Amino acid sequence: MRHFTTGDLNKQVGDVTDAAAREPVVLTKHRNPRFVLMSYEHYERMRTGADLRQANRASQMPDEHEVLLGSAIDRVARGEGYDDEP
Repeated sequence: MRHFTTGDLNKQVGDVTDAAAREPVVLTKHRNPRFVLMSYEHYERMRTGADLRQANRASQMPDEHEVLLGSAIDRVARGEGYDDEP
């Protein structure tokens, strides 16, 4: 979560609101957190408790995803990066 001062908000309102559009930002005053600025959509999700994230069991994933996950695990086990090409 990014932090901005209340002075930043006054001087760089575009930068602060652009950041708040992506994720909530903390506004500080005298180095203390005072406010949180966020998009209206984020606020609505918090207010209504609507969390769009879901957890699923590995056994429920599509076969092609299971193959990709298995390949990635094998590469990591061999000491390669997880995002290296197969």
